[in-house]
Amino acid sequence: MTDCGCEKAKDALEEYLRNELASTDASDIREHLEHCKDCESELHVNRSLMEVVQRACKERAPEELRLHVLDQLRNIQRTHGTPVAN
Repeated sequence: MTDCGCEKAKDALEEYLRNELASTDASDIREHLEHCKDCESELHVNRSLMEVVQRACKERAPEELRLHVLDQLRNIQRTHGTPVAN
């Protein structure tokens, strides 16, 4: 395999982390990451960021907050005539 280079590795990190690359591209990126500390560091940052975002997306707002937001949106609807979904 050949070294894909830092630019290609960094450009493809998100797809690499989501397993969305063709196997040959993934292998090239993996090999590059094994030998490049800068890109490996960027990989860890991206992985951490993705994990935080995934956890945040699973959280739900408290019911009281949801009801308050809907109430405020309904007030806006009455004022501006824009329908609000439940």
